[in-house]
Amino acid sequence: MYKEIGVFEHANIVLEKMTPGVFLNTKKGNVINTMIIGWGGISVIWGRPIFIVLVRDSRATYDLIESSSEFTVSIPLKDNLKKEIGICGTKSLRDMDKFKECNFTPIKGRKIDTPIIAEVGLHYECKVIYKQDLDQDIVPQIVKSRYYNKTANHTVYYGEIIDQYIYEKE
Repeated sequence: MYKEIGVFEHANIVLEKMTPGVFLNTKKGNVINTMIIGWGGISVIWGRPIFIVLVRDSRATYDLIESSSEFTVSIPLKDNLKKEIGICGTKSLRDMDKFKECNFTPIKGRKIDTPIIAEVGLHYECKVIYKQDLDQDIVPQIVKSRYYNKTANHTVYYGEIIDQYIYEKE
């Protein structure tokens, strides 16, 4: 069952749930994936509601977003998914099907092909309207030394939020 919500109605929950993390879902062809993100949020850019997410170029998710130019973000409304957050935050699509491992039910987005996770609750469907690789030369050294090495970098994706809702399994 879908419950319509305003785009910023649950923005505070999104920020609160960034720690321990929220699910970033992607799809390319018949391949779906989810991973945990702890950086990002909802904003307004160019007069549009935007969900900003950062994805390392070494992640399988990176290739899926690059191919599809869309993603969904699924935010747990209850604190009953700690095990699944642990799996999706430490395992790769290259090693396992995380939807299967976590017994997640993928449901096609209402406006895009990328699925949401039925068991999670709050969902945002997004189309990438801009992306930017982080410039390692201007990242502050204190941040660079903690989060970056020479082999991995983040791309910042600006996803225009084209649908948002709460989904509850009937």
